[in-house]
Amino acid sequence: MLTLNSIAKTYQTDKIETIALKEINLNIKKGEFISIMGPSGCGKSTLLNIMGLLDAPSDGSVSIDGVEISSYQDKGLASIRNEKIGFIFQSFHLIQDLRVIDNVELPLLYRKISAKQRRHLALQALEKVGLKARVDHFPSQLSGGQQQRVAIARAIVGKPELLLADEPTGNLDSHMGNEIMQILESLHKDDNTTIVMVTHDDELAKRTERVVRVYDGQLIH
Repeated sequence: MLTLNSIAKTYQTDKIETIALKEINLNIKKGEFISIMGPSGCGKSTLLNIMGLLDAPSDGSVSIDGVEISSYQDKGLASIRNEKIGFIFQSFHLIQDLRVIDNVELPLLYRKISAKQRRHLALQALEKVGLKARVDHFPSQLSGGQQQRVAIARAIVGKPELLLADEPTGNLDSHMGNEIMQILESLHKDDNTTIVMVTHDDELAKRTERVVRVYDGQLIH
């Protein structure tokens, strides 16, 4: 489903060049659940951003469903992100003055569907994460684990084929972290969602199908 071919990423300033990634070759199959591990600053989040088309590589190519996307302009990339990719972050990134239901509906505002259909899909997503009873609450009225579940509902509301999770349990205690992991496992098993998860937690990584390790911007085999 996702192919990274000879990916490199370099950040250049007037005085210094920082190599974040070099010679990354990675194939992710449809329906696979993989975790990416490595020390802080090794390039894991940069790699995830390139997978999610949030950042462009300095060299190499990204292909999604067999289509190489380097020629796509911003509008085309945004369309692929909206239709095919869902994002979950360590910090929940919910809009505090919007209700739960409105936060979940946000990605659907960029699609040509009715308000009634948006609401239906948002309620479906919230039911999957066990928060259908909280639709009219605001983020400040929820626990950290509940806020992350709202963030997951927002990520899956458009039924993406690929879900990218950057330390989704990093701000949660072990109990809440396990709940979030169970939701991800359910999405993988029941909906055949392809999931790539960055984590520092060895126990969570063991629950995925494959572990990819990054060190100093390179994959370790």
